[in-house]
Amino acid sequence: MNRSRPASWVKVMAGSAVLALTLAACGSDSDDTDDAADEPTADETTSQAADDFTNDECAGNTSSADTFKVAGILPLTGNLAFLGPPEVAGVGLAVSDINAAGGVGEAAACQVFLDSGDATDASVANASAQQAISGNASMVLGAASSSVTEQIIDAITAAPIVQISPANTSVALSGRHPFYFRTAPPDGIQGNALGNLISGDGNQRVAFIVFNDSYGVGLRDVVQETIENNGGEVVYGGKGMNQEFPPAQTSFSAEVNGATSANPDAIVVLAFDETKAIIPELANAGFDMSKIYMTDGNTSNYGDEFDAGLLEGAKGTIPGNDPESSFKERLNAWYEFAEGESLGDYSYAAESYDGVILAALAAVKGGDTTPETIQENLAAVSGATDGEECATYADCVALLEDGQEIRYAGPSGIGPFDDENDPSSAFVGIYEYDAENNYSLVTTEEGAK
Repeated sequence: MNRSRPASWVKVMAGSAVLALTLAACGSDSDDTDDAADEPTADETTSQAADDFTNDECAGNTSSADTFKVAGILPLTGNLAFLGPPEVAGVGLAVSDINAAGGVGEAAACQVFLDSGDATDASVANASAQQAISGNASMVLGAASSSVTEQIIDAITAAPIVQISPANTSVALSGRHPFYFRTAPPDGIQGNALGNLISGDGNQRVAFIVFNDSYGVGLRDVVQETIENNGGEVVYGGKGMNQEFPPAQTSFSAEVNGATSANPDAIVVLAFDETKAIIPELANAGFDMSKIYMTDGNTSNYGDEFDAGLLEGAKGTIPGNDPESSFKERLNAWYEFAEGESLGDYSYAAESYDGVILAALAAVKGGDTTPETIQENLAAVSGATDGEECATYADCVALLEDGQEIRYAGPSGIGPFDDENDPSSAFVGIYEYDAENNYSLVTTEEGAK
């Protein structure tokens, strides 16, 4: 799988740079729908036909006072660019569904996509954050990387603008600011699931190849603790061993030699795009590749990257529920409509969709589209007030208009926000690689924080 696909984002980035300076009223290019009009849906009772989709880009000079504005600060480039398309699709489909249901009160919804880049160049995300702030966005959806969020969270929340990340998992971000939320579970849940998976597979001696940022070391620490609590031992790359590599590194011979020389039963690779260099080196070293474990940062399809069978039997974890096929089909149909391409990955698409829907429902409940109102009502619409469960934006709005408390239960499957603005419960998917180096779901485990 080509995870970066920079050329496909040139159009989006060029348009977004202009749009972000104004971040204004919603303009739709829904007239150009002929090519997508034939797309079927799995469930016609819940899905829009492709010619009903809208791509509601922000335009004009209005503010969050009268428009529900979503600024997506997402990885359009960099080592997490493979997550860009599904997260963009989640945002775009959510905005389309909101407007199809009548908008947010009297306001229309719109989106603008800005580049988060990655942690190696903070100027990219910082520039996007300033564009969202100067454009008076109602909310920021992003960033995907915990390290990138660390670079921009203070500016966004001080504005103040609500920031909801669909993919941040660093435990250091729990309770960071009243205006910061996330629809992905913190690494305590994923790390515990991965550690139990490794131990349950009979591995006693475990090595880590891990990059030195808040995501990598934070997740490593949780996995290590779980393995050790299960009676296992970390023999390389563990906490306090000072064997992490910097994120910008490109050659990994020292780490591979160090890890394999420790004679581990299993090796956990905690990296992003660097994985495409690490995996071949591990194979060349003669390690049993079915004993490789990965996480959400690098569990992706590698059918076009590696020789057939290279990763067969390897496993990975991705936080989040595996959405129903009908939802995935709608995501793909929207992306084909808006971008002219099919999705190759659905990671964090549901979390992106739910982040936008939750914020819109908070605005409906509070009566306006300003960040302050959204922040005050997010926990309530997520179910923190034990409201009636509803699964679509339109159904939830109907309940709110009747004066009822709600619990939005979207495709991500997360529980209500807790007092640190984290999901109180969430699912973690366990995936295994086949002979074509593509992953598929084995099982899903629900964990609580």
